[in-house]
Amino acid sequence: MRASTAVSALLATVLATTLALGAQAGSETPARSVEKTFLIPSSEGYGVADCLTTPGSACGQTVADSWCEAQGFAAAGSFGIAAPEEYTGSVDLPVSKPSERPLRITCRD
Repeated sequence: MRASTAVSALLATVLATTLALGAQAGSETPARSVEKTFLIPSSEGYGVADCLTTPGSACGQTVADSWCEAQGFAAAGSFGIAAPEEYTGSVDLPVSKPSERPLRITCRD
């Protein structure tokens, strides 16, 4: 009789633990989405600037997604020409010749 009582107690403990873990699994908060923006020189030499500077282009999305995957992210959230306030050294100074603005790719998980 003692063995059956011990087995019943063990089964009850396992069942209670399983139910508790199942209840906790449903109450977990989802992982936060991580985003990171990369600035790439527009004259990087790979010839992808045309794709990345055309909003909504299929080749731009492919290039941006590939870039993000190479950096360990799932996909690109956005891409395009970086606004002056998005990169360091953005100071209003007279410039003798127009410089090319860097490209921007924002990656997300």
